[in-house]
Amino acid sequence: MRNLRGETIDTILRWTLAAMLACAASTPLAQSFPEKPIRFIVGFTPGGPSDILARALGQKLGERWTQQVVIENRPGAGGNVAAEAVARSAPDGYTWLLGNNSILATNQSLYRSLAYDPVKDFAPVSLVAVQPNILVVNPQLPVKSVKELISFAREHPGKLNYGSSGSGAAAHLAAELFKTMAGVELVHIPYKGAQPALTDVIAGEVQVMFATSASVIPFIQAGKLRALAVTTARRSASVPDLPTVSEAGVPGFEAVTWHGVVVPAATPAPRVERLNRDIVRALAQPDLRERLAALGAELHPGTPREFADYIASEIPKWSKVVRDSGARIE
Repeated sequence: MRNLRGETIDTILRWTLAAMLACAASTPLAQSFPEKPIRFIVGFTPGGPSDILARALGQKLGERWTQQVVIENRPGAGGNVAAEAVARSAPDGYTWLLGNNSILATNQSLYRSLAYDPVKDFAPVSLVAVQPNILVVNPQLPVKSVKELISFAREHPGKLNYGSSGSGAAAHLAAELFKTMAGVELVHIPYKGAQPALTDVIAGEVQVMFATSASVIPFIQAGKLRALAVTTARRSASVPDLPTVSEAGVPGFEAVTWHGVVVPAATPAPRVERLNRDIVRALAQPDLRERLAALGAELHPGTPREFADYIASEIPKWSKVVRDSGARIE
């Protein structure tokens, strides 16, 4: 009877254990991750800053996971096409968006309507990197510092033109923020891209521009442009001798292009934390840091909460700039 009872108890225990294991195996968070390729969606064309950053990060994560990270370029409407696609994706951690300040902060005010909510529809995973802009002027303009530029603009109101890659672009809004904070008048000349705008600054057709460091450093080194300051809160490692706009005459000024990973809002918190840990570890690898630093990107990984707070602080800041500038896209 004891043997029978013991065998019965053993059988019950085996069944119970088997049921528990089956239940655990059916729970997505308990499975090994990732078990299939990651879709990493980028809202801009191949070869641009967002695309290069996503590919570099995706390659490093793919090596760690031995699972492919597929970069999917979905350009259109300032990143809104890609953002909508991710917002509507399954919240399982397998679809990511490389968001930036346009997608997650400024487009809400710039476009009359969006098919996604940058706060409610995404779970922030980690800020990845920021790219400093550099305030440059045509070398023939008789100014060699931010304070001299401000003085010249005040003495010649409305006589200085600044170029940008288009209405609502980062270069446009950075200049509008500068105008507001410095109390100067500058005339906006929008172009269809950064390169034609830079060409006209070099030619003297326009005098001022805020441009990404990677795009202007060669022209600065060649003497075709004069650099006055960087737009980051701290000096940039790519141009360490250049002061920030804040320390050079406009306290508190900061206008950078930033990039970070977000996933659909309903993605379980444990999976978001797992993604965060792996991304932070990947960004700590010296070879990846060196590769991205050469492109002018400064890595700033952090916690999901820190990234959420950063996005929350950027939205009202740029909403005001958009309103003051009058920029609007239908």
